[in-house]
Amino acid sequence: MGESDLHRDLLFELVAILSRYYDGQKVYVSGNLLVHYEPGNKRRHVSPDVFVTLGLEPGLRLNYILWQESRHPNMVIELTSKTTRKEDQTKKFDIYQNIIKVPEYFLFDPTKSYLKPQLQGYRLEEGKYVPIEPTNGRFVCEQLGLELAAEDDFLRFFEQASGRKLLTTDEEIEQRDAEIERLKAELERHRKS
Repeated sequence: MGESDLHRDLLFELVAILSRYYDGQKVYVSGNLLVHYEPGNKRRHVSPDVFVTLGLEPGLRLNYILWQESRHPNMVIELTSKTTRKEDQTKKFDIYQNIIKVPEYFLFDPTKSYLKPQLQGYRLEEGKYVPIEPTNGRFVCEQLGLELAAEDDFLRFFEQASGRKLLTTDEEIEQRDAEIERLKAELERHRKS
């Protein structure tokens, strides 16, 4: 679990945003779940903060057993902290690159204390992670067709094709409430005419 309230809340919000984005699709979104990667050895596992697997039915799982799921995550995000930064940049980096072979790996430091720059991305090319160069402050996640960008202590997602920002839970509620108020006002105008 996250080192701080900020890390925990960010983890939950990122999973929620991606879950809403992929709602109704054959895409599994999760976080802080044990991913077992060595057949028959459940002691060999890693727990990504956020991960997405395309082509896999969503649903509740007790664990993600790689050899049973037969699909590796397409993208992983680790929220780096004082206690996890070394593991995120060495042990997990190695596991994601060489064992699980996650195509894209992102590290984000919400406190701007441990990573310079605050957001870093890697893409698997010929079996090795190559740094992703940001364009206009955004990192392209080719696997998901999304762009990632640091926004203070928050990690934002944008659709690559349209540039549309994926909204947080609070932003979606505000948008719905504004639409309800707009519809009420429009209905009231029709009643008066």
